[in-house]
Amino acid sequence: MNALLASTPVPRDLPLPLPVPEWMLVVCLVAFFLVHILFVNLMVGGSVIVVIAEWMGLKNKRWDALAHEIAQTVTVNKSLAVVMGIGPLLCINLLYTMQWYSANALTGHAWLLIVPLVIVAFLLTYLHKYTWDKWSRGGRKTLHLLIGITAMLLFFFIPLIFLANVNLMLFPSEWEKVKGFFSSLSIGNVLPRYLHFMAASIAMTGLFLAGWFGRKNADLEHLGDFTRPELRRLFYQVCAYVTLGQFVLGPLLLFTLPPAGITTQVYLIIFSGAAVGLLTLWMLFGELKRDDTRIGSRYRLIVALFSIVVLGMGSGRHVYREAALASHKAAIKDRTERYAAALAEFNKNLAAAPAPAEQTAEQLFINCAACHAPNVKLVGPPLTEIAQIYAGNPEGIVAWAKAPGKKRPELPQMPPMIHLGEANLRKIAALMLEKGAAAK
Repeated sequence: MNALLASTPVPRDLPLPLPVPEWMLVVCLVAFFLVHILFVNLMVGGSVIVVIAEWMGLKNKRWDALAHEIAQTVTVNKSLAVVMGIGPLLCINLLYTMQWYSANALTGHAWLLIVPLVIVAFLLTYLHKYTWDKWSRGGRKTLHLLIGITAMLLFFFIPLIFLANVNLMLFPSEWEKVKGFFSSLSIGNVLPRYLHFMAASIAMTGLFLAGWFGRKNADLEHLGDFTRPELRRLFYQVCAYVTLGQFVLGPLLLFTLPPAGITTQVYLIIFSGAAVGLLTLWMLFGELKRDDTRIGSRYRLIVALFSIVVLGMGSGRHVYREAALASHKAAIKDRTERYAAALAEFNKNLAAAPAPAEQTAEQLFINCAACHAPNVKLVGPPLTEIAQIYAGNPEGIVAWAKAPGKKRPELPQMPPMIHLGEANLRKIAALMLEKGAAAK
């Protein structure tokens, strides 16, 4: 902690009570985040599969029809991703206020760009969805595909900003090195985490679409000669092979994790999740070997196993975050306590100090002497002029001093002197009238 204090400015906390117990916020953070990231995965992965299928549809119209159908799910998942993102944002603001807002400030313009980028991406997604048939018939298919690609690239970039922020908040000792968003990408292991996220998005979307098109009541007539078992098998393959790739990206992510948050508990959670992941992968490839009449019978079990893996990842992420921030949170607590003790000592000494002697009118007039001389015009009018204007009316001087106006364009407006107190202003007014009359 001493090394951290020496290298990085440590903020002082404002010890406000949490609205609910901390453990409840932790549970909500993990749960809300996993629900949010599910729909983000489906949004990002869906946009990738839509673009690939539409590109394949330039030569074979059956793929274009499939891309159009998948595009209908992207806009829905996009809306759910936004709504479900409110919960984890609120929880992380409460649990990690200092670290979260520091990371936001350090990434600067990129963080501020999130809202306009999201708006543009959403508008392009709707444009891509609702102009599908019209632009296909109107000879603008290439332009339509380019719009889909642009929206997909925006969906790639926006999560990178969030991920950079969440990653940056974990390493306060590195904050002084950050000079904006792009320099924050060198902190921690942002890029391995990003690749792991992108692969998870495609794998989760493949599993989702295998269930979506595998429904008994799914309307597949407008998809040409695609059959339910064929679609189920196709998206099982997407899920299985990308998940297989995660067993390369996963160790890359693990071995590039900065040691700040590595604990035995983190390893236990990760390897337990990997074991369940291997079982899930085995079941996925087993499904692919089934004939058309039986494929999909284990879908719910596979989804349940995937859910366990994802829950383990979310829990492990929180355990790592807590371990990585333990020293910084302790430093903030220590500084806050030292500040509170110093403030209490100051207030104690102030209460014990003797009351200050009452100031004389001459001493109080020092506040006015820089602008008002007895018979020479300085910044303000001389006392002789003031005595002439307010003869027999010291209350008028008091009222003016509390709320001065501007009568002379060649002179600056006087600032209010209300901080001196009304009793002291009366002393000054009486002295001004006395000195002004004597200087005539």
